[in-house]
Amino acid sequence: MSVQQKAMYLTGRPVGISLRNGQGVSGVICGVQGGEVYVMQYLYATQFATFHYPFNQIHDILPYPECG
Repeated sequence: MSVQQKAMYLTGRPVGISLRNGQGVSGVICGVQGGEVYVMQYLYATQFATFHYPFNQIHDILPYPECG
């Protein structure tokens, strides 16, 4: 399954995203549009923000595992 297919399938779910530059981010996928995935991420205290990442910068997207 391609990264874009994973993003569409996992929309609305918490995920971890590994980027090609070696960094990783986590959050909830809000949507896929224009070759990018939009992810709601926690910032600080009560603040959240939506970030977008082009598919060509993403190595993989993994759903959060179940607890327990």
